[in-house]
Amino acid sequence: MLLTGGPPTTTLVVFGSTKVGLHPSIGGVILHVLFSEVLPIGNGVIQGDRIALLAPLAVGLVASVCAIAIFLLPLRATIHLARRQRTLGTVGTPWADVAMFARVVSYASLAHLVEIGLWALVFMICGEFRDFGTAFYHSAVNYTSLGYGDLIMSPAWRLLGPLETANGTLLFGVSTAMAFAVIVWLIQARFKDLKD
Repeated sequence: MLLTGGPPTTTLVVFGSTKVGLHPSIGGVILHVLFSEVLPIGNGVIQGDRIALLAPLAVGLVASVCAIAIFLLPLRATIHLARRQRTLGTVGTPWADVAMFARVVSYASLAHLVEIGLWALVFMICGEFRDFGTAFYHSAVNYTSLGYGDLIMSPAWRLLGPLETANGTLLFGVSTAMAFAVIVWLIQARFKDLKD
């Protein structure tokens, strides 16, 4: 069903309950998908429901702090593993180095999965999803900054998505730095001439 409104170049297309607004832009056509009532179009911009700010920021801050605290566990485990390997004298042997690096990557991966689960629980507590599987999927899409957009939260909690993406990006950076530090340490332990 096609409806016209706003500037002459703007077209609204209705697919069931989804209203899509098309209007020209500098780079081509911008597609706006709204899952609520279409508000009057002014200057070619389509607006929908207002996005809540304070509650999602507060909940997102608490969830981010919890996720960062969770990531302290693999950091601590990595430090403990490095000290243990050095005490045992196995640092610098090929298979021990591979095993250590694999454990460090496993620690980080497990922490990321737990953090995705934490955010999924937050989404369920906020009433956005009824089952954990869907909440976990949506959380993984946000956390990894994949951004499929196939599931969209209500305007009351929509800001949690970008907050989780920022948190995930930060913690992926920390895990990358942790893995890189281990690689450098293992290389320096194995090849003494490369140290400093």
